[in-house]
Amino acid sequence: MTPVSADLSGKTCLITGATSGIGKATALALARMGATLVLVCRDRNRGEQTRAAIRAQSAGAEVDLMLADLASQQEIRRLAGEFLTTGRPLHVLVNNAGVVNTSRSVTVDGIETVFAVNHLAYFLLTHLLLDRLQQSAPARIISVASDAHKFGAMNFDDLQAERRYRTMRVYGQSKLANILFTYELARRLQGTGVTVNCLHPGAVATGLGTNNGAWAKPIIKLLGLFFRSPERGAATSIYLASSPEVEGTSGKYFVDCRPRRSSPASYDEASAKRLWEISERMTATPPASPCSG
Repeated sequence: MTPVSADLSGKTCLITGATSGIGKATALALARMGATLVLVCRDRNRGEQTRAAIRAQSAGAEVDLMLADLASQQEIRRLAGEFLTTGRPLHVLVNNAGVVNTSRSVTVDGIETVFAVNHLAYFLLTHLLLDRLQQSAPARIISVASDAHKFGAMNFDDLQAERRYRTMRVYGQSKLANILFTYELARRLQGTGVTVNCLHPGAVATGLGTNNGAWAKPIIKLLGLFFRSPERGAATSIYLASSPEVEGTSGKYFVDCRPRRSSPASYDEASAKRLWEISERMTATPPASPCSG
């Protein structure tokens, strides 16, 4: 399934949410293939531990840390700016960080947290790094979505769940947004040498959801007995980031390293365009951007 023999020497890969779960497993695998890694994390100590673990398992691995809370648009802009000032190329962007909340909260920007982190952070960070990705082409953008998108619908009349908050619907909507964004961005990037794909990692035993308090942790731990490991969950992310088999493949949803049909709602181009325009406004992204073709 995972092409462990792929050679990523000379390739720079930036991964969000890289200190645990799928993100960490993805980083470890790409380091073994020779990639230069940029790990985005919130906590420096966890970041340093992850970097040490990668270096211990991949002698000579080049691993850089960048700190940012992706719930803050200011921090996303700072993160992108700091990366761009290094002048290094960017061949692979893995949008992996995500949250699920059992109750509604808002970010420092006043935006519902799940929508902000799971969708708008993907949208904004990708937009800010897109010129560099195009300059580095062939390049790949990979977004971790979920089959939970089938539980969601784009409720444009209550996009931030101000009227009614239901955990799985809010999470599902954010994952549907990931797929709509992927398909729309793929259409806009045709012919640029930058591919855009998304994936369902499977039900994976990660830290997702543990932010909801002590009561949630034993439930998540119990459910984890039935989940696949982060290493198995990362297999499709690794495949999309590295495999020659998907060179040139764009605008697809993958499950277990194979393209699959996502929900009918995810193919609604009018919804994708509407979501794009709303996302531009919510992130103060100029419409006349490189993303528009």
